[in-house]
Amino acid sequence: MSLPEFKLLRPRTVAEAVDVLGRYEDVQIIAGGTDLVPSLKQRLFTPEYVLDIRRIPELRGIRGHAGQGVEIGALTTLTEVEHSDFLRQHYPVLTEAAATVASPILRNMGTIGGNICLDTRCLWYNQSLTWRKSCGFCIKKDGDLCHVAPGGKKCWAVFSGDTPPALLCLDAELEITGPKGTRRVPLREFYTDLGDARIRLERDELLTRVFLPEHTSGYRGAYQKLRLRGSIDYPLAGVAAVVKANGHIEDARLAITGVNPAPRLVRGVRDLLAGKDLNEELAAEAGELAARTAKPLTTSALTPEYRREMVRVFAKKALLKASA
Repeated sequence: MSLPEFKLLRPRTVAEAVDVLGRYEDVQIIAGGTDLVPSLKQRLFTPEYVLDIRRIPELRGIRGHAGQGVEIGALTTLTEVEHSDFLRQHYPVLTEAAATVASPILRNMGTIGGNICLDTRCLWYNQSLTWRKSCGFCIKKDGDLCHVAPGGKKCWAVFSGDTPPALLCLDAELEITGPKGTRRVPLREFYTDLGDARIRLERDELLTRVFLPEHTSGYRGAYQKLRLRGSIDYPLAGVAAVVKANGHIEDARLAITGVNPAPRLVRGVRDLLAGKDLNEELAAEAGELAARTAKPLTTSALTPEYRREMVRVFAKKALLKASA
């Protein structure tokens, strides 16, 4: 499949990029391009302009600030996140999650910002134009029918990024830059839980930085991922876990991906585990909470029942590993 025709724009500063987004309506932003380029070839997007932000140096790098946590530029590659000694020491769940994304070659290109803004996926959406046309299209692109939940008015395409559940566990915040300046929002408020309009990012805004706070530095963590192949594939279910312990559990968090239209924190985990010594039984109870949070439908090759069961299993394993 070939790319559609478009005009390529290459700003060298954030200000130039925001200016371009304000002047042109039909624009797609490309960073690493590992997700966007295949989508362009499938004609899921046919923009008039593609905004290549890779030449903006201020969007790269990992910078720690004493007593204030760390900031990660949106263009920082997943390989850089994976191999960062600083992140591995202070925020290990993030490096572990980044290491599971696709393959080494794709992690060399893919960025943390791109993984956060990843498009949602579905068996009925991520197909060629000819295939989608034969099915009458869908709510997410060119149609008015959800093949996953027929008769429903909501798009159920799932979010399948690996780093966002880890970032949710770490209380990450995002810096978003637009014509009115910058704003900072908690990652948990960035997602809409809608498969089609998945993120709260205006047309003329750009994700510029990710912030990890000092108070989650040092949390031990683990990430578990279900996929058909050991590399390349997106998660069909993923669970991130972090634990802070000093003899007993002081804080614990779980977040899931690949089974809902947005990554989600699992409610009730902290109350369940705080002040206790983690054991198999408690970890299993937390896994049950995660399974109840997961709402997988037929958006992938595996059954919803199996994916929900693997969320339960992975949540238990991730908590036990994080607390070991």
